[in-house]
Amino acid sequence: MIEEVTHPTWTDVAAYIESKIIHSHPALEAALESSTAAGFPPIAVSPAQGKLLKLQAQAVGAKRICEVGTLGGYSTIWLSMALQPDGELITLEIDENRAEVARVNIARANLPAKVSVITGPASESLEQLEGPFDFFFIDADKLSNSAYFRRALQLSRKGTVIVVDNVVHGGKVLDAADQDEFVQGMRGLYDTLQELERQGKIDATAVQTVGSKGYDGFVFAVVL
Repeated sequence: MIEEVTHPTWTDVAAYIESKIIHSHPALEAALESSTAAGFPPIAVSPAQGKLLKLQAQAVGAKRICEVGTLGGYSTIWLSMALQPDGELITLEIDENRAEVARVNIARANLPAKVSVITGPASESLEQLEGPFDFFFIDADKLSNSAYFRRALQLSRKGTVIVVDNVVHGGKVLDAADQDEFVQGMRGLYDTLQELERQGKIDATAVQTVGSKGYDGFVFAVVL
């Protein structure tokens, strides 16, 4: 078993970076506070990761974004900041309570783009959507990551970016014997990425990260 790795310096450096170049927004702070008050687990992306998502979506000129896994809407708000007034973001959340909190948080942000929170199993909601989307952020139940990614690919165009969070999990991705659904979902995703790379459908990488959320990583894929 691989033990989860943490280090206090990571949190200190994250705080330093945030103080210098991550300019927070009152709506983002309010989203975190209301999520905590609602008893949601502290699993939203970090401020630096949220801004990275915004910059990634901006870099590809995204007009339509799909997020799988809303929680309290913190990452949703970051992604919405990348959109122009004619842009659209659809975020999928299985839990009605989380969805309602997210809707309030998103409305408070008063951003110009259209944002819709759809409640229900993401696998079913994705089947009801019509593409193409320009950017996907997948951060939901890990066992379904491969299915989410394959459906996102179907809803993409050439050049669409697909980002998947939590793909290292403290190094536990290396433990083939670990039957935890989280670990099996991560490893299954890598098998899917390998297959799709060989088929020439995507070009992808994975980046390890450390910071206030510990040791983890994300997948960054471009549709070919």
